[in-house]
Amino acid sequence: MTSLHKVALGAAFAASTALTSFAASATELTIAIVNNGHMINMQKVAEAYTKETGVKLKWVSLEEGVLREQVTSDTATGGGEYDIINIGMQEAPIWGKAGWIEPLKFSSSYDIDDMLPAIRNGLSHEGTLYAAPFYGESSMVMYRKDLTDAAGVSIADNDSWENIKKVAMAIHNPDKGIYGACLRGKPGWGDNMAFITTMVNSFGGAWFDKDFRPTIDSDAWKKAINFYVDLLGTYGPPGSEGNSFNEILALYNEGKCGMWIDATIAASFLKVDGVAYAQSPNAGNPVGANWLWAWAMAVPAGSPNAEESKKFIEWATSKNYIKAVAAHPEFGWGKVPTGTRASTYASPEFQKVAKFASAEMAAIESAAPQATDVKPYVGVQFAAIPEFPQVGSAVAQEMAAALSGAKSVDEALKASQAAADAIMKEAGYYE
Repeated sequence: MTSLHKVALGAAFAASTALTSFAASATELTIAIVNNGHMINMQKVAEAYTKETGVKLKWVSLEEGVLREQVTSDTATGGGEYDIINIGMQEAPIWGKAGWIEPLKFSSSYDIDDMLPAIRNGLSHEGTLYAAPFYGESSMVMYRKDLTDAAGVSIADNDSWENIKKVAMAIHNPDKGIYGACLRGKPGWGDNMAFITTMVNSFGGAWFDKDFRPTIDSDAWKKAINFYVDLLGTYGPPGSEGNSFNEILALYNEGKCGMWIDATIAASFLKVDGVAYAQSPNAGNPVGANWLWAWAMAVPAGSPNAEESKKFIEWATSKNYIKAVAAHPEFGWGKVPTGTRASTYASPEFQKVAKFASAEMAAIESAAPQATDVKPYVGVQFAAIPEFPQVGSAVAQEMAAALSGAKSVDEALKASQAAADAIMKEAGYYE
């Protein structure tokens, strides 16, 4: 068993009328998707695909953490439960290199050069695309401008964390059910750690040094986590250790969040009036203030329905799919998946309804996933190494314990360092 298989199994257990015409088929494709808004919408839009092609689609919609566990376990063992899987930038290059997922090649009409370079590169290995992006994202500040104006405070692009705290304090009004800062606290390497890792980056910290020894006991981590626990513990909603993207989105749309720092894709689903946007806060690090991610679609290696699966992925990530969402009576241009194609942002119809478009594009273009002097690995809110899901999941539990008060920050960081060190030693990075 390879190291990658060991890591994966350890982590698993710890309508458009412009549809591309494919031949009718009795094939049924089982598709594992994350239960985010754009993925849920796809189930309705794809009814036209089934009508056009005869291909039946069986959807398995899972919460983010559960999806990762099940998809990783099934793909690592060749279980064959799914024909198409949702994965992201952490997995796609690693799994492609390992041969776990099929390379993707599409027709010329797909126009792969329309795909945003940062997104395409993040889902490729040695120039080969292994997962096609359904939507892409960075992170940014989304705040209630009516509240900040009333309080006489403001947020600038790449503002200081100290000013973010000042704004949170000024707009925090729990008596009226409004909380100054809503941030991820739910444990998971793609949940609380997505935000926390990005915040640590902005403080000049990293997961590992050049020898891939964990650096979670560094001053940068201590400063960042103390700030995070104080900010969210003081000005966040009760029970924040149970909140991730979907939970906070619901709170925001209920009018309970004055400010939210999270995925740019959230802007497509905000229903509160007067939302303003700013580039992510920074504590001084010139790179790493905002993350880069894509939820993408891939085909597990050896799938008996690989060719039909690739045809569906080509349709579902195409310009025609975006037009299908725009034309759908329940959605329109304001609900199209973003962060993947230049043509979407060039569309006058999209620009008219997507007030967040320029902020989202600026965030995606400024994200810096490449290795730097600060971090020796690719990735902003993750590290693109096979062991990261296991390391990130272990640390996520400790950070949630610090946020809830079950442990002190120092205790949580000490335990995190020990857990990460044990995992990296076991993986053979050092003795």
